[in-house]
Amino acid sequence: MFKNTFQSGFLSILYSIGSKPLQIWDKKVRNGHIKRITDNDIQSLVLEVEGTNVSTTYITCPADPKKTLGIKLPFLVMIIKNLKKYFTFEVQVLDDKNVRRRFRASNYQSTTRVKPFICTMPMRLDDGWNQIQFNLSDFTRRAYGTNYIETLRVQIHANCRIRRVYFSDRLYSEDELPAEFKLYLPVQNKAKVSTNNVHASCHVGLQLRLGFSLMAPYSFYSALLLTKAHRAKVVHLFRVPVGMQTLSRMHLKE
Repeated sequence: MFKNTFQSGFLSILYSIGSKPLQIWDKKVRNGHIKRITDNDIQSLVLEVEGTNVSTTYITCPADPKKTLGIKLPFLVMIIKNLKKYFTFEVQVLDDKNVRRRFRASNYQSTTRVKPFICTMPMRLDDGWNQIQFNLSDFTRRAYGTNYIETLRVQIHANCRIRRVYFSDRLYSEDELPAEFKLYLPVQNKAKVSTNNVHASCHVGLQLRLGFSLMAPYSFYSALLLTKAHRAKVVHLFRVPVGMQTLSRMHLKE
């Protein structure tokens, strides 16, 4: 879809406020729903994906199963609300060995498995809105020892609320982000955000076969622009020694 498009900075594939937020997405629903609602915390339209079975209610991009995204930007960023239910998402990438790999993160498993074509990881989100930055290039290199080429497909399953999904060429500070890529909190709702949301506990685990462990701390910066005291969440990845269980309340655990 975007293979022949010049890619730099930001490339958005879902924005809940847009006139057709799922224009390039397909949706599957069984015993659930996918609809736009107004979120009370941010007083704005968001996409809600809910279902009794996470595997049968989801959105996937591109809509055509025969097409691929062809996005070379290495950072996937998702602004997601934790609904305190089972939730999973999956990203399919192509590496320099011309092999398609999938990364699947979910909040209902406790162990990490790295197989030739799929890596499944445990994940934990903090209450409220989370901004997740997934370094696809780093994960591909550390899990498979290969180089990231492009993202082929993104699939987001129940249960969550979605504000935006986009790719970027690097990590951007809050001041560098365009206004439409930030999460605003209405003035009248500032008091509703508890101090527990200042720090997030969002884990995605990655256990490598080489015998060492990785942890990626979700270092969360302020995305609620009207106050620096309330923060959304972001992800960074780096290497730590085996046996190191916790860097802070915000980390990825292998």
